[in-house]
Amino acid sequence: MANKEATVAELTNLFETSTAVLLTEYRGLTVAQLKQLRGNIRQDANYAVVKNTLTKIAANNAGITTLDADLVGPSAVAFVHGDFVAAAKAVRDFAKVNPNLVIKAGVFEGKALNADEVNKYASLESREVLLAKAAGMMKATMGKAAATIDALREKLETSAA
Repeated sequence: MANKEATVAELTNLFETSTAVLLTEYRGLTVAQLKQLRGNIRQDANYAVVKNTLTKIAANNAGITTLDADLVGPSAVAFVHGDFVAAAKAVRDFAKVNPNLVIKAGVFEGKALNADEVNKYASLESREVLLAKAAGMMKATMGKAAATIDALREKLETSAA
């Protein structure tokens, strides 16, 4: 009993401190495949095989009730502590190669996600690429503004002369 309480407390802490959670079914994956998946997402998430009843209690303790219906069958949870998009992408890519891994649901920024929504996030470009594109657009806009101001300055100089 004390062991179950400790497990629930640990899972509750993981739910509370994670930026996002991905719920998967791993039926049919080998230990080696699970180890490979853990290695693929290690930078952004911890992947744990969990007991559904204890996970449901822990998630509810953390204020997450949206996963209750999906906690059936062999479940494992990726507790994301880094870039959610990168973790979702790594899990999705692993699932493409290993179809026994099924993304069931997720929670990101307090919002419940179904498998299709998780896959949409996984399709986004990385945070760094998006920031670089935003910086490029701002630089281009500032360059256009500078060119317009310079053209006005030149026009004023020629009309004054």
